[in-house]
Amino acid sequence: MADVRFKDLCIDVNDVPAATAFWAAALGLTPEALPGGDAVLRGPTPEHRVWINAVPERRTVKQRVHFDVHGRSVAEYEAMGATRLPGWDTPWTVMGDPESGGELCVFERDDAWWAAHPEPYRLYEVGVDAADHAAMTGWWADVLGADAGDDGRDFSWVEPPGAPFETLVFQTVPEPKTVKNRIHWDVTGAPGAVDELVRRGARVLRSPDSVIRWTVMADPEGNEFCLFDEEPVEEGP
Repeated sequence: MADVRFKDLCIDVNDVPAATAFWAAALGLTPEALPGGDAVLRGPTPEHRVWINAVPERRTVKQRVHFDVHGRSVAEYEAMGATRLPGWDTPWTVMGDPESGGELCVFERDDAWWAAHPEPYRLYEVGVDAADHAAMTGWWADVLGADAGDDGRDFSWVEPPGAPFETLVFQTVPEPKTVKNRIHWDVTGAPGAVDELVRRGARVLRSPDSVIRWTVMADPEGNEFCLFDEEPVEEGP
């Protein structure tokens, strides 16, 4: 049985209007300004939501969590303001977003692919750097009750039930995690989920208080995520 379920995604930014405009176009979502200065991107389901949250910290290192997106062309993303990043030898194109220079990967799709996928939503995968990709894939697959895959290379993946993208992809990298991730995912869980996640190796970073109603946690490699209580199921008449 899964301990938690995927809820939505969050991006920490310094310039909310700039980030909102870019990510709405890059992901194919509808932007909405929120009271207090933050924003949210919305799609056809609640799980498509991406919260845009203002933070004071600047991006100083390569992002440990990034988005992979479907694109018609790299030029399309350049027109949105993204820039190609040098030094990457991959079948896809690594780019920096215009708000902070944070990495994203553009996977160009041909006309036949777009004809088969008429919806404008573009998020393909969420990539996560790891010290041990197999261990992290196994951990998240267990807590999400998800299928997982590993083809013997330096990455493996989880298919989160209910998520509006294909996979969480964990890839082994040499550098350790040093700062708070600028992208994270939220999950929901039943009563007792916090204790069960801690038993499995997670940590509580901040408990609900007068400011927040959720629990801020970190997985065994320190990746932040937020745990919300499951919404009660309404009883029928």
